[in-house]
Amino acid sequence: MTLPSATLLAQSVLSGVFVGALYGLLGLGLSLSWGLLRLINLAHFAFAFLAAYLCYQLAGMGMDPLATLAVIVPAFFVLGAALQAAMARFAITPFNSLLVTFGLTGIVEALIQSIWTADFRKLESSYGEHRWKVAGLYVPLPELITLALAVGLSFAVWAVLRYTDFGRALRASAEDAPIAAAFGVHGRRNALLLAGTCSALAGVAGLCLALGFMLAPSQIYAWVGVVFAAVMLGGLGRALAPLVAGIVIGVSEAVTMAVTAPSWAPLVSFTLLIAILLVRPGRAA
Repeated sequence: MTLPSATLLAQSVLSGVFVGALYGLLGLGLSLSWGLLRLINLAHFAFAFLAAYLCYQLAGMGMDPLATLAVIVPAFFVLGAALQAAMARFAITPFNSLLVTFGLTGIVEALIQSIWTADFRKLESSYGEHRWKVAGLYVPLPELITLALAVGLSFAVWAVLRYTDFGRALRASAEDAPIAAAFGVHGRRNALLLAGTCSALAGVAGLCLALGFMLAPSQIYAWVGVVFAAVMLGGLGRALAPLVAGIVIGVSEAVTMAVTAPSWAPLVSFTLLIAILLVRPGRAA
């Protein structure tokens, strides 16, 4: 085994930070939904890809990719709130939510395929043409945008959960919903707002997917395992933990690919997950 040069290793670490930020951004909404709403929303990934395709379509009609968030974020907020209302209406249990949203993922995948076909799509934008060389390392603009959005949104959500009445109400309802309701917490309204926010975050992650990756409907499932690992490593219902765990996984994968071979990279996230669960079985509780 030949060790890579210092420059290649540093570039790999930087690339790992960028892709790890996307893992964290994708995991943020899933972590909040799972931890605070007890809803294991596999459709979160399908929503992200649907948003990516909508960004691709709107950009193809002449709209700036970042400006598409003005359409995507409110639309997906409504979509997420509607899904939460349906789940609450039929009193779906956490395990059944996994099954229901898995079925919904298949429906969204079929919808994407029927509209945009199964062919690979790539968003061509001016953002992809910009990259800078800093200390010998290449920094592409799309990845930089992803990192900025992931860090900014993670800290914003953390601040809301920690310092606002809404955040305290969400945490109280997740801890003991009947007692929280007895103290005047409007659990149903807060759940709708949180579910809408989680889906809106999936929409933002979809923009980042469109900016930096080729799109195909079948790729929805390729992100499930590694993002689930980031969420479980970080712990449920947390805002900053998925970002930190995602970056750890992203850097570990990138360094593994640089030192050994790309085929070893997928083993990293699950090895880390198994190790954490063995050492601290209650980590994801």
